[in-house]
Amino acid sequence: MRKVYIETTVVSYYTGRPSRDLLIAARQEATHELWPRLSSEFQTYISAVVHDEASGGDAQESDKRLKALGAFGVLHIAPEARALGRALVEGKAIPEEHPEDALHIAVAAVNGMDFLLTWNFAHINNPFTRLMIRQIVENAGYRCPEICSPEDFLEAKP
Repeated sequence: MRKVYIETTVVSYYTGRPSRDLLIAARQEATHELWPRLSSEFQTYISAVVHDEASGGDAQESDKRLKALGAFGVLHIAPEARALGRALVEGKAIPEEHPEDALHIAVAAVNGMDFLLTWNFAHINNPFTRLMIRQIVENAGYRCPEICSPEDFLEAKP
């Protein structure tokens, strides 16, 4: 069974209030379509980083996010993941203002995830950062998870 790491933006789109913005609404719909498959067809994980980010903000909304994440395993943030996260920032793959984004990638790589799902197109899921991320992760001796959006993941055929 393939292993999938869920980054915080995914659960935020899943539990968020329906948006009138067409792009956000489409992302919410794709996330809702994928969500039931995550538990039944994949080994799905989060990390303490996801848990911490999901627990912030409005108490009612954070409760919804944390309940939605309850079915997934939680990956340990090993010292190797922290080191890889620093390497991603030092290598300029992830901006130093967003070390948590580097840690998502590092935890997924160190724990052998096949995929990292995210709606974060600014720092994680864009062609330029994915190239740098892959190089740094592989140079550190890990296999880089395939980084994609839930929409891309839905459209792909195994």
